[in-house]
Amino acid sequence: MDNDLKTYFENTKKPWGVLFYKVVWEQLSYIVNSKVLDFGSGFGITANHLAKNNDVVAIEPNADMVMMRIEENNYHQIIGGIEELRCFKDSSFDYVVCHNVLEYAKERKDILKEFCRVIKPNGVISIVKHNRAGRIMQKAIFENNLDEAISIINGETIDTISFGRINYYELTDIIEWVNTTSIHIDKVLGIRTFWGLQQNNKIKYNKAWQEKMFELEMKVSDIDDFIKISFFNHILLRKVF
Repeated sequence: MDNDLKTYFENTKKPWGVLFYKVVWEQLSYIVNSKVLDFGSGFGITANHLAKNNDVVAIEPNADMVMMRIEENNYHQIIGGIEELRCFKDSSFDYVVCHNVLEYAKERKDILKEFCRVIKPNGVISIVKHNRAGRIMQKAIFENNLDEAISIINGETIDTISFGRINYYELTDIIEWVNTTSIHIDKVLGIRTFWGLQQNNKIKYNKAWQEKMFELEMKVSDIDDFIKISFFNHILLRKVF
């Protein structure tokens, strides 16, 4: 098993990982009694959570991640990628979630087109993506890595420990890739605006501090000025017909 993958899995259990999922799940708390696809499901953390109250199908190409997945709740796990996605009929799902995946995918335009096909009318596609401005803020302030901050501003890409190069994309790219009048942007939200700038990692283990930070993060998650500098953007696309 890849040691980097093990480290990444352990980090999902630490306060910074827990807060990320807590915010995302709160933003998707209305998903109940629905058919859900989690594409690029990773360790199954969100698939497992949504499976408490939904019928969930998860697709993940990395067999090692699937082997390590969380499966406290019942969901259908498939190992594969876009080829598995193409096996589903039109309008198969009420919701599609794809979180921190498209940065690393070679076929992201085709993947998005498949999402548009398999989602039902009035269904929602939930995409979580790295936000370039938020990454620059974290590099410059939290990590004090000015060289990489400047590189990102200059349009260069950087590598992550576990998944390789991050190929940033913007909301305008999503609109271009979707290229259909049936999909509208329902909402854009921010995730992890302040948390990643706090250099005191010790305080992040304090439960009272965590709750206050969560409250603060949720309060600014739908305010444009803060969305622009959040570490992640959460884009919700709705199929109108």
